[in-house]
Amino acid sequence: MLAGIASLIVLVALVGGVPYALLTFVGPPIAPELLDLDVLTGRVGPSTVVAVLVLLVWLAWFQLFLCVLVEVYAGVRRVGMPARVPFSGGTQALANKLVGAVLLLFTTGAMVAPLVKLAPPPAPHPVTAVAYSAPVVEKAPEAQKTKKVYVVQPPHGRHHESLWEIAEKCLGDGRRYPEIYRLNQAKEQPDGTRLRMADLIRPGWVLDMPDDAKHTNVVPVGQPREETLREHPGRVHLDPRLEHGSKTDRIEQRTDARPEARREARHRQPEQRQSDQEQITIRESPSGDLTDYLATASLAAAGLLLVLARRRREQLWHRMFGRRIVRPRDDAAKAEAALRLGGDAPGARILDIGLRLLGAELAAQHRTPPTVYGAHLSARTLDLWIHPPDGDAPAPWTAQDGGQVWRLPAHEGRLLEDQPGGAPYPGLVSIGTDAGGRVLIDLEAAQGLINVRGPQTTAALAALAVELATNRWSDRMRITLVGFGEELTVIAPDRIKAVGGLAEVLPELEASAAPRREVLTGRITGSPRHAHYLLSAVAPTHEEARRLALLARRDTAGYVLAGDVPHATWTLEIGDDGRARIAELGFDVQAQLLPRRHYQALIDLFRTAGRLDGEPVPEAEPLEGLRHPPAVEIRILGPIEVTGLRPLEEGRMALATELLVYLATHPGGVHPSVLGGVLWPRGVQSMVRDATIARVAEWLGPEHLLTDEAGRIRLGPEVRTDWALFRELVRRAHGDPPTGAALLEKALGLVRGPLLTGRQPGRYAWLAGEDLEYDVAAAVADAAHQLAELRLAHGRPDAAVAAVRQGLLLAADDEGLWRDLLRATHATEDTVRLRAVVEGLTRRAASHPYGGGMAPETEALIEELLPTWRIHVVRESSA
Repeated sequence: MLAGIASLIVLVALVGGVPYALLTFVGPPIAPELLDLDVLTGRVGPSTVVAVLVLLVWLAWFQLFLCVLVEVYAGVRRVGMPARVPFSGGTQALANKLVGAVLLLFTTGAMVAPLVKLAPPPAPHPVTAVAYSAPVVEKAPEAQKTKKVYVVQPPHGRHHESLWEIAEKCLGDGRRYPEIYRLNQAKEQPDGTRLRMADLIRPGWVLDMPDDAKHTNVVPVGQPREETLREHPGRVHLDPRLEHGSKTDRIEQRTDARPEARREARHRQPEQRQSDQEQITIRESPSGDLTDYLATASLAAAGLLLVLARRRREQLWHRMFGRRIVRPRDDAAKAEAALRLGGDAPGARILDIGLRLLGAELAAQHRTPPTVYGAHLSARTLDLWIHPPDGDAPAPWTAQDGGQVWRLPAHEGRLLEDQPGGAPYPGLVSIGTDAGGRVLIDLEAAQGLINVRGPQTTAALAALAVELATNRWSDRMRITLVGFGEELTVIAPDRIKAVGGLAEVLPELEASAAPRREVLTGRITGSPRHAHYLLSAVAPTHEEARRLALLARRDTAGYVLAGDVPHATWTLEIGDDGRARIAELGFDVQAQLLPRRHYQALIDLFRTAGRLDGEPVPEAEPLEGLRHPPAVEIRILGPIEVTGLRPLEEGRMALATELLVYLATHPGGVHPSVLGGVLWPRGVQSMVRDATIARVAEWLGPEHLLTDEAGRIRLGPEVRTDWALFRELVRRAHGDPPTGAALLEKALGLVRGPLLTGRQPGRYAWLAGEDLEYDVAAAVADAAHQLAELRLAHGRPDAAVAAVRQGLLLAADDEGLWRDLLRATHATEDTVRLRAVVEGLTRRAASHPYGGGMAPETEALIEELLPTWRIHVVRESSA
């Protein structure tokens, strides 16, 4: 509140006080001297200079005023990221902080006022508490002695619970999840962690619930959460105070009570039996978890991760010393974890390189690429279904089934080198999966309209749009979304355009149509046109459908339309069972969909990746026991290593190491149910989880794996990570300037490469919801920067170069470190060495797997330190 009041005073002073002072003491924005045209040709006097300066001050104030208006609008309307005022980076950042503090002040006041006026609650009526699968027990608790709680459930298959789902289940409306958050904010959970703003919930957490919650447990107010978890582990929760509800509340009547309970029920009073009949069980929602769709859309996930990494690299261009880039939270973090879990980068690479190689070979033989109406990607092969059949497939492709299928074995595809050729089939997109792998169709191959029908049409269109916009087997592409998907421009603004109706785009489509043979030949011979795909959630009128059908017959493009479209070439039916069927092609697969919640999570993820303001890096807690080496050391600042332990049997080391890394980075302890959700995000049996923990305990030794009274598992004091040691050395360096350089050098000596190098694909997906990756990259880059500055200040440029290169081992995408390397190398006064660094940086930027070139600030620094660098770059590219 103090910060809000201070911010309000500052805002009033800036917005109102500044113009008042200017008008009072110096006059209006445009002085009479500036209205005289002679000022442009005559001699400029002091009064004219003062008038210009006054005008500049007025303009600066007006810029600030615009920033405040934009921030207030965004905050009040809750529109998400505010609009950017041109040329107002620092000014808008200041306005954002001031307005945010003021809005928080008024929000706090709005919350406090009703609380002050609350009257004491009325005395509660006696209620009935019903235990799961047990007879009814009469209780009459007082409101002051009991409370309702909910135990977050372990993963069920691929389903994880969220606050929204718990609110839907227990409060009847997912939008009430903030009530649950406020009741549990900052309260310690059985695993030692706390619910923070926009943080994730974990299995095994015990959440206090509002009084009107259903399907919960009633426990004493003072009962520790650990005891609640022991009493109610992994149960489906029933409402102990279940009242007569509506039919929508009674999901399913229980019929599996024990024989004793059924006999007892016959002797109860009629009102008791009526209460029993209204008991319900809760069925897990099959589509509640983000993993259900995002992790199974493996090719789309791979493309999204690639685009996300490119955005993160651009965030690092703007990272400031002492701050880390903003990380995603809530559903956005869950979405990234799902993408990491399911992303099939090797499969996407095989599809990309295999198709480009096919196009290059066909171009060398002066052949037009055949029509590929579908593809099937499995762990063993990439198959293309072509029409008409052709038995002459260029190597390494082979013809199968009389030339109806062209096949590339996966083991050969993995050995292929990157291909410079064009993308011959940019319209290939996944529609779902079958028992063997992923099924794709080519939107262009229909040579007509594709009709999408069913209850989840928009979810299917959104899934198609996301994969088309991010895949790596397409080059130039335009995607027009009609009636949906405006937010998807956040993910791919260069590819996606959203419009409200078909009438807006039909004239443009008709004007840019191109013959199919010409386009296909151009793609493989180096003169490609933009591929164009239209996805419409708006059903066309009769006239629009006619015009689109005529256009589709002569144009190389793809047209996918919702509604009942007559004379469609293909019809994609999305059934209630989640199956996708195209009768014309004989396809029947599990549909690839992107429901609303998952769609919004992706949008939030990419909006976060577009933020450039950064977050402060938290300070490290003091670490004791540095005088003696640890009994077991877990090294994560580079290749994953565990020293001080015997090797585990083959096949068990990766999982055991991940378990140790998670425990080591959560020193407060972790409940086994939490570990189950972390290490097996798709679900695991408790027997398997417990056996794994027991195996690790035997491997580590009982003195190094401890269990507290609450059942939480933690590592002993003799187990340490190199990351904890790194943070302690940096902390001491800041507190002891005379020895700071030596301590920083020792800390950087722990860095051996990128964080957790060598981890298996699909593992460590939980990092997406943690601070670890962001903290490590920022801390290592900051330590290297600080040591380089100290070395340069003492006239040791070679040592500064060494410090920066050590930091680049882990934080290779931190552009600030590259600028430090340029400055330190320039200080050596070795021009040849500086040119080598510049050339290496230029090559790296041009061939970076995430693309994006180099930051403008880096280019400007190179121009200053080595003005002739562009000449050498041009000569090398020409050669």
